[in-house]
Amino acid sequence: MTLQACYEQLGGDLTRAEKRLSSERMIRCFIARFLDDSSYSELCAAMEEGDRGKAFRAAHTLKGVSGNLSLDRLYTSASQLAELLRPAAEGIPAGADALFEDVTRDYRLTAQAIRVYLDAGH
Repeated sequence: MTLQACYEQLGGDLTRAEKRLSSERMIRCFIARFLDDSSYSELCAAMEEGDRGKAFRAAHTLKGVSGNLSLDRLYTSASQLAELLRPAAEGIPAGADALFEDVTRDYRLTAQAIRVYLDAGH
């Protein structure tokens, strides 16, 4: 799988990533590190615990990481969840579970496409 095919599969924008990171080599480096980022697992734990503040920080970090790599599908769902969680209040608000499911779906699709790309020897 090429990097372009990987980006198409995960709903990203390789051209924008190249402009931001300046080369395919840099994109490959950072996309490989994406799988080591802990923000998604931290988001899962915070949602399970009902900790709105931690969930917001994790969703916001995931939004930033995916945005920097132009992983648009995941960026959009993480951004929507982060904005719902942003206001300081007690507990997880109504509607967050559905948005969290979207983030989970998009994260899994993204991680799977990256793994296939990396397993192809990149």
